[in-house]
Amino acid sequence: MCGVCGCGDGNGKVIIAKPNHNHDHSHEHHQDHSHDHHHKTVIDLERDILQQNNIDAARNRGFFEAKNIFALNLVSSPGSGKTSILERTLKDLKPELDFYVIEGDQQTMNDADRIDALNIPVVQVNTGKGCHLESDMIYDAVKQLNPKENSILMIENVGNLVCPSMFDLGESKRVVIISVTEGEDKPIKYPDMFHTADICIINKIDLLPYLNFDLDKLKDYALQVNHHLEFFEVSATTGEGMEKWYDWLNKEKKA
Repeated sequence: MCGVCGCGDGNGKVIIAKPNHNHDHSHEHHQDHSHDHHHKTVIDLERDILQQNNIDAARNRGFFEAKNIFALNLVSSPGSGKTSILERTLKDLKPELDFYVIEGDQQTMNDADRIDALNIPVVQVNTGKGCHLESDMIYDAVKQLNPKENSILMIENVGNLVCPSMFDLGESKRVVIISVTEGEDKPIKYPDMFHTADICIINKIDLLPYLNFDLDKLKDYALQVNHHLEFFEVSATTGEGMEKWYDWLNKEKKA
């Protein structure tokens, strides 16, 4: 991690664990941060790390395709409402679809506990000083989850609009989530994330009457970066707009 984005100092640790009642099955996965910075340029080091990540991502993708698992990588800045959208989606669709969840955060089991309360299989990945998930972490977490064929895997990435954009996890689709409280110019401030996304969910639209926010300007900025983006305007709090998101999810799962 440290050679690509500077998110670790060589002492970081990655913890991959199930929620409290399954802690006996947890294990620790230590990342090797020892890079020879004296004999490689930063560009070479970045290329080497991403190359290995892409190899591991291809392995994940092959596994997902073989078992017909639809994997979504949910990315956003902190506080956009990723977990709230995920919770509402799971509550509403779990009677008809099989879900598995990987939660990514630097610390705590908080989000995994929220998903576990819904009786959805979940594994928490704590990245320590790391600011993003990597494909080998997903591989280890999936081994613990052991998802069934024809299921949906939701990967909630660490809250960050920069580093996760560089790391392919082997996902089927990448979903970037932005809330109307963040400002319309996020797509042009953080273009790599929006450029690599397939879907853009605009959350907290119930707050629009109280904000000086231009929804059309946000979309215009996002389309300047990625003209293939598909938008869903939702409120995880009120449920407004969620049906269109669910329709897309069902359609893509069956495709």
